[in-house]
Amino acid sequence: MRQFDYELNYKELNLRNSPELYVIGKGEQGVLTVEPYKSEILPFWRFKNPEVATVSANKIYALFLDYLKDEDFVGADMSRKFLQMGFTRARRYANYTGGKKYIGPVPADKKGVSGSHGREIKKREGEDLVKAESAKIFKMMWERAEENQKYKKLKELFIDKYGR
Repeated sequence: MRQFDYELNYKELNLRNSPELYVIGKGEQGVLTVEPYKSEILPFWRFKNPEVATVSANKIYALFLDYLKDEDFVGADMSRKFLQMGFTRARRYANYTGGKKYIGPVPADKKGVSGSHGREIKKREGEDLVKAESAKIFKMMWERAEENQKYKKLKELFIDKYGR
């Protein structure tokens, strides 16, 4: 599997024009960097409560379908990642007040890299049911995107052409 290249200047790159630079990667890698998709999808990404999450997830899924219609795998995959991130972030806020899972700051040499970096995980204080419901909404749409047959076919073609 190719590694997501955090060294590329994604602010200057247009991956719609250079899909070969896109890496599917693991999980949500690149979701907040890959342009022009980040700028197209991020304004709609919200999970404050179930009503807001429903509007957000539906809009992002509609973008997902538009990208598929245009045979734009990178856009579809970025939409899928935003749906996944809606689930994971809403779950984090459901589990941890203020969405803060770790105790202490990220060490300077670890900024921009995902993971705990050896920091202690806070104890859960009880579930925020509103955020938990928002997470369910995003999870349902994320799973729907993952199961879309055209998405699966475009992903297979992308991997055959460029690798993961």
